[in-house]
Formats: sequence, C-alpha cells, structure tokens
Amino acid sequence: MELGRPGSGKRRLRDLLLQKDNRFCADCRALDPRWASSNIGVFICLKCCGVHRSLGSHISKVLSVTLDEWNDDEIDAMIEIGGNNSANAIYEAFIPEGYSKPGPDATHEQRSKFIRSKYELQEFLKPSLRILSNSDKSNVQANFASKVMNSFRSNSSQKAHLQKGMVEFLGLLKVKVIKGTNLAIRDMMSSDPYVVLTLGQQTVQTGIIRSNLNPVWNEELMLSVPQAFGTLKLQVYDYDTFTADDIMGEAEIDLQPLITSAMAFGDAGMFSNMQIGKWLKSHDNALIGDSTVNIVDGKVKQEISLQLQNVESGELDLELEWMPLGQ
Repeated sequence: MELGRPGSGKRRLRDLLLQKDNRFCADCRALDPRWASSNIGVFICLKCCGVHRSLGSHISKVLSVTLDEWNDDEIDAMIEIGGNNSANAIYEAFIPEGYSKPGPDATHEQRSKFIRSKYELQEFLKPSLRILSNSDKSNVQANFASKVMNSFRSNSSQKAHLQKGMVEFLGLLKVKVIKGTNLAIRDMMSSDPYVVLTLGQQTVQTGIIRSNLNPVWNEELMLSVPQAFGTLKLQVYDYDTFTADDIMGEAEIDLQPLITSAMAFGDAGMFSNMQIGKWLKSHDNALIGDSTVNIVDGKVKQEISLQLQNVESGELDLELEWMPLGQ
C-alpha cells in the first residue's frame, strides 16, 4: 500500500499526520514523527518509539507510518481519536502542576519514566479512566482502551454540541485551487506539490501532483466560515515519502472583501452579472493584481492570483465562491 495514493488507507493516515499537532511527537515534541501507536492513537518519534515497544503491544502497538502495513480498523481508530492533541487531552489531563514533559533532547531514562507514567501506570489520566489490576494484562488493556475511546467519543459529542450552540457560522466558502505556475524546485529536478488551506481550526488540502512545477489541480475544497473568520492561510508543500515535506511558499487571503460584498447584496440570484467588490493589490499582500468580487450567474465569486511568499518563485491561481447557509 503506497503512502499518499489518493483514496488509499494510508492517504487517510497521511492526511491526519499533516495536521499541525501531529507534526510533533506526542510525548517529547520532536519534529516530524514517523511512527505511531495505533491503539493509543498518537504519532511519536523514533526515540519514543523504542520506549513504546518496551511497554508491550498490549499497551502500545507501534507501527511505522511509512513502512508498515495498516489495516482499516487501525486507521479508523487513529482518525476517530483525532491525533496528538485529542489523545493528550485524555492521557495528560492530570499532569501535576510544575511537572515537565521530556523534550526532544531528553535522555532515554527521562523519556522512559514519562512514557511509562503516562501510558502504563496511567498516572495522568482522569481517575475514573484508570484501570490498575493484576489480572490478565491484555484484558485490562482492552477494557482500558474501550473506556478511553468512549471518553473521546463523549468529548467529541460535547464539543460538537458546544460548537453548535456557541459558534455562529456565516456561510460556506468553496475554494477552487486552479493551478500553480513556476513553483520552486524541492527535489532533484522538480517537486510533488500539494496545497493546504487553513481557516481557524479547519484544515483542508488538495491532492498531490507528481513531478510538476506547473501543476493543474482544478480541485474544489469546502470550509465553514465562522463569524470571527480572520484570514485564509495557504501553504504549498512538496510531498516526500521518507522525510518531512518541504515548504514551497505561502500566502494569506483577506476574505473581508468577498464576504462583506456578498452579505451586502444578499440573494445574488436576484442580480445580473456585475462587479460588487474588490481586494486591492498592495505591498503588504501577495496579490499579483487587483482581485474583483463579482456576481456571475447568480453566484458570488472572486478570482485570485497570488505570488507565493517566503520562497524563490511560484504563483497560484484560485477562485473563491461564497455560499450562504442553506444554499
């Protein structure tokens, strides 16, 4: 099973690994973890991986993200837990005040003491989740894993309920990532680019296009727009199989012109094709030229061409479409 193949199980796992909190080891914060505990649901570095293996597979089943075969149940469990931040919210919920987690340069002894306290002795868990017994270890761990998973589900349900009650969404944003031009070389002669979009806590990404500095995606991505929406952050990466993906530039998109114009006009279907707003090029944004907001066939759209920042070369063409709630 090839890591990164669109639609494959490992592609789903890779999408999870690309989340910001999963780019650091769950136990020591070392950059670019390439191992995981499939039953605990965390991504870990090579050094912490060795300690996890010593705990036994009844406590932590360690797999390589890139080299080992994963079954669908293992991948589903990782995705349901949601990554390192979600897992640590349970496994480190009761770390004593003043207690210091090991860092990336910690000794083996420091690392081992923390990991055993966290997963084997369950010292930092909510007391109601702790299962300490001299009975069969595999049965204990199965019961423990079940209780922790139920806790994750409960937390997710509560979080969704709170978000529904507290976060007011203005609408949906459809982002069509059209193409890249003259992107930076990050491999020997070319790059394998993909685009990551972030709005608040939401992150979505395009597929990977192999060996192409002028890729054409024409891929549509959807994001919910909260009342306090901020800027849309865009990053382009070069996919690498065995090392951390290289950054190929970034940019920020001001959504204010699009959303303000769209909400001012209301039902765009009542108007003929016309320009209703504009985002102006300036020295402090990444625009190649002014970007207009238009009503086109009853829809509010904005075409944007960006010069990627903090990189030697590269441009990106996008189209935004505003979609009111209920549409």
